[in-house]
This record gives sequence, structure tokens and C-alpha cells, in this order.
Amino acid sequence: MFSLNVPVPGEVARLASDLARMMPSATPRERGEHSMVAKRLATDDRPPAVVEARARELLADEPAFAVRIAGVDWFEEPTSGPGPVVYFAVESPGLRALHERLCEAFDTVPDVESDDYTPHVTIARGGDREAARRLLDREIDPIEWVVDELAFYDAERNLESGRVALGR
Repeated sequence: MFSLNVPVPGEVARLASDLARMMPSATPRERGEHSMVAKRLATDDRPPAVVEARARELLADEPAFAVRIAGVDWFEEPTSGPGPVVYFAVESPGLRALHERLCEAFDTVPDVESDDYTPHVTIARGGDREAARRLLDREIDPIEWVVDELAFYDAERNLESGRVALGR
């Protein structure tokens, strides 16, 4: 599976790493692994380069957009993998609009995309539910940034395969 991800600034990744320490039995994201999925891109037996080229075509005139994190939330029972998943809740009308446009062009993943899409940055997964609940009450200073590029991520090989600029 390929995905089109939003790179997050170092400030967000550092805060996520700091908060993950408050859930010692959970699995935190490693440094450099923090990002946010804008859209999953199934290859359906097509070469990944073909899927990436199609996405680049669709993104050619896509404007940059603002993103804001201002709180901690969770998926108590995630659709896959161990739970809970504690994350930064993301506010971004621009990201939601981009996701919807990409859903019109690529198949959606049931229960996690289209109307079920929840933009987020994962802090930690699994572990003690009480520790996760305590993090939900944690206030954080909002962090805002402008997204001017997206990253293609190859989950099978666990690597970024390229980037595409927005708003240019």
C-alpha cells in the first residue's frame, strides 16, 4: 500500500515523542516516523510509479494549506492494529478538501477514509488505557504550519519514495 502523507514539523514530532513517554507500555512512533496520512493509494497490481504519476497529475494545481494541532484524542478501538491509538487531533479544512478530491480519483479504504477520515498525527499505539486516558486531559499549546509539499510513502518497503510540491 502506498500513501500520500503530510510531513510534520520537528516541533510536532518532538512533542509527540515527549508525550509518548507518558505511556511507557505503548509503542511510540520512532523519530522520523511522524507524519499524517492525506490519502492511501492502492496500487491494485499497477506499478507504484504509475500510481504516483497519477497523483502528481491531480496535485499539479493543488494549493498549499494550513494545518493546526491543538489537542490530544484517541481511537479507543482502532480499525486495525492494537489500541488504543493516542494522537494529535488535526484541524485543517484544506487537508479535508484535498482528501475528498483524492477520494474521487482513487478507491477509498472503508472505515478510515472519505466520511470516516480523521486527520491525525499518532503519538503512541497500544499499552495501558488509563495512561492513554490521562493524556486525553493534557492541554497542549497549539502548533500551526503551512503544508507546501506531500510525501509518497511505500508501506511495504517502509520508506518515503518521493515528494510533490504544492502551491507552485
